[in-house]
Amino acid sequence: MSNFFYMRFIRLPILARILMTASFIIFLFGVAIHFIEPKSFPTIFDGVWWAIITASTVGFGDFYPVSVEGRITAIILLLVGTGFLSSYFIHLSAAAVTKQNAYIEGKVGYKGDGHVIIIGWNERSRSIIRTLTESKLPIILIDETLGTNPITAENVHFIRGRANKDDTLLNARIQSARKVIITSDQNLDELQADMHTILTLLAIKGLNPEIRCIAEILTTEQINNARRAGADELIPTNALTSAVFLNSISSADVVDPLLDLLGELNGKHLSYIDVDPTLIDKKYQEACSILLKERNITLIGIKKGDDLIVNPERNIKISHDDRLLAILSD
Repeated sequence: MSNFFYMRFIRLPILARILMTASFIIFLFGVAIHFIEPKSFPTIFDGVWWAIITASTVGFGDFYPVSVEGRITAIILLLVGTGFLSSYFIHLSAAAVTKQNAYIEGKVGYKGDGHVIIIGWNERSRSIIRTLTESKLPIILIDETLGTNPITAENVHFIRGRANKDDTLLNARIQSARKVIITSDQNLDELQADMHTILTLLAIKGLNPEIRCIAEILTTEQINNARRAGADELIPTNALTSAVFLNSISSADVVDPLLDLLGELNGKHLSYIDVDPTLIDKKYQEACSILLKERNITLIGIKKGDDLIVNPERNIKISHDDRLLAILSD
């Protein structure tokens, strides 16, 4: 039986063991001094109080031994009890520092929910995080190349690790996250980066099939594979960049207006909206006026099947199965 309790005691954290040992020693000396000098220490509580004050080297002086035996007891308490209490506070401070360092280095799991997970550290993720921090939305940054958290904002939690590993995703509380944004790994070539993105998508959807995933993709041939892996939205970075360059060749003024538009979308967003029954068979011009006046929505195009028509003719009619491309205010 004694061996059982000893093994249970040994398995406790070192802080708990030191505190339990120090508490036992203080109680033991408190009881002993009460029986050694009952006049100076009328109750056991007075003896324990004196032992705590003596072991902590505070020394209030409200209780003190006067006999030789009592003073020898106090000396032993100082030599033994003070050492255990000092060890406890030293280990407590070290544990606090270790915990803080682990948090900064991305070794502590996240405990909340309703957060956005951003995978990969690069200029794109930096910009996204900078914008999201203003909304105080909880953000989890996952990256295996960073040594410490690059963002000092209170609502940004850093987790170091590979995003396609279950342990890393579980530390990021993937089960209760609101959304995941996967940026391409800048340290890999385009095909390898896309394969890494697809593998990450498979890992995420395996743990939480319902979570919404937005993924950056670099090669057009991997777009279908990314969709099969579970991507809800795909950002073809290279295709968008090429489109800007091609348009800039034919029009010297196209890049600046496009960049200005993207900058002004802060606080607004482009989105497809379903056709309201009141807009069916309406002309495009009428629909623009109705949406702008009643819902403060700026209509810029219509998607008919797989065809997107931006700035269509004013007389084109809207069908029930169309989708409207619009700028929405948050």
